[in-house]
Amino acid sequence: MEENLSFDQVERPWGCFRSFTKNKPSTVKILEIKPNEILSLQSHEHRSEFWYVISGGGYFEVDGEKTKVEEGNEQYIAVRAKHRMSSLDKGMRVLEISFGDFDEEDEIKYEDKYGRA
Repeated sequence: MEENLSFDQVERPWGCFRSFTKNKPSTVKILEIKPNEILSLQSHEHRSEFWYVISGGGYFEVDGEKTKVEEGNEQYIAVRAKHRMSSLDKGMRVLEISFGDFDEEDEIKYEDKYGRA
């Protein structure tokens, strides 16, 4: 993980919570990926990302390394790392937190099954 990126876990009598951002520019999204779909292979010049699987399962691919993921798995994606995710037959919901300058146009697409690369 990026050295200045830390997710604090605070214990409480009822359990605990994790802080993902604190006083830091970020954009938070929940991606809902349909069953057996794949996002474009892309990179970003101005932002890093953190992914957390909320439900379902599939694969995370970062710089050519493909990892099978399921609920509770997480992944950090550095600036300029080539990345994408794909779902299995039940689809997948993923929390995505982007750190840095966020712009939907800050994408370099390398592969895309919908012809957008």
